[in-house]
Amino acid sequence: MVERRSPKPNVVGSSPTWPVRILTVCLQAYPESVGMKKIFQFVKECYAELRKVVWPSREDVISSVKVVIVSTVIAALFLWAVDSLLFRGIDLIF
Repeated sequence: MVERRSPKPNVVGSSPTWPVRILTVCLQAYPESVGMKKIFQFVKECYAELRKVVWPSREDVISSVKVVIVSTVIAALFLWAVDSLLFRGIDLIF
């Protein structure tokens, strides 16, 4: 189930929508070009959708990274153990 959180306006940091903002400014310079109105509308809708995204907090990202690192280490140790057992088993046979 997805956790719903309210937007956090006091959070500072980089904005993941800066490419959309640059493209919006560029498209505003030439809005009457052929097909540019549709592209401009698409970019505006993309920007509006990105404003609705609730980005994870720093603590959420750090805890997720910890889980990934621990899981990777456990999987690596398991595969190393299986590989060692198979290698020794084949060594005994041949």
